[in-house]
Amino acid sequence: MNIAAAAGLSLALLAGPALALDLGSLSEAERAAFRAEVRAYLMDNPEVIIEAVNQLEARKAEAQASADFDLVKVNAEEIFNDGYSWVGGNPDGDITLVEFLDYRCGYCRKAMPEVAKLLETDGNIRLIVKEFPILGEESMISSRFAVATRQVAGDEAYAKVHDALMEMTGEMNDVALRRLAEGLGLDADPILERMDSDEVTDEIARTRALAQRLQISGTPTFVLQDELLRGYLPADQLAQIVAEKRGE
Repeated sequence: MNIAAAAGLSLALLAGPALALDLGSLSEAERAAFRAEVRAYLMDNPEVIIEAVNQLEARKAEAQASADFDLVKVNAEEIFNDGYSWVGGNPDGDITLVEFLDYRCGYCRKAMPEVAKLLETDGNIRLIVKEFPILGEESMISSRFAVATRQVAGDEAYAKVHDALMEMTGEMNDVALRRLAEGLGLDADPILERMDSDEVTDEIARTRALAQRLQISGTPTFVLQDELLRGYLPADQLAQIVAEKRGE
């Protein structure tokens, strides 16, 4: 927000009911005097501008949180029970954490040990992973490989591939993916053949459509029960929000 806008907001907050005055009815001289008084006040009390900006930002955050709550509520079934996303942690946990991620996202990689720490210290959390490749072709290849692995070899194989892809560097191609699969004791051929199938394409497309409805444009993005959390969060902050959800 620029200073002029902040000053205008400050004036609105200060004047309150006085803004009912029709400023258009003032003469040019009266308007000039009024502006001078406002300017003098703000110059003498610059902290008012900061207070006004902070109040505006707080109101915007509250409005965003309310809108996000509604988005989660409307899309709850597909967020928490889509029938295809990998489920880890405690499948019967009382708290569900959903993560939209991209394997080439630096903050997703940074979040990985934080999520693992949360699951390790709190054995009552259900984790759902949503494949949301948005950072280019290598992101898409990675997600296709992960989804294909789950469809061909099951959830346990997916978990291993998921962790490996989060740490993988270098070019993402068939040679690298074959080496990764074989290193994990998996049969690479059926997974690689499955990658470009309609089933894999449909799953990723459905998750992308869900993310668009939730107005998710970056990774990682979490859904924690009824709340959208946009961006990286360390384990202690996640744990604090979990405690709040439980009413602790």
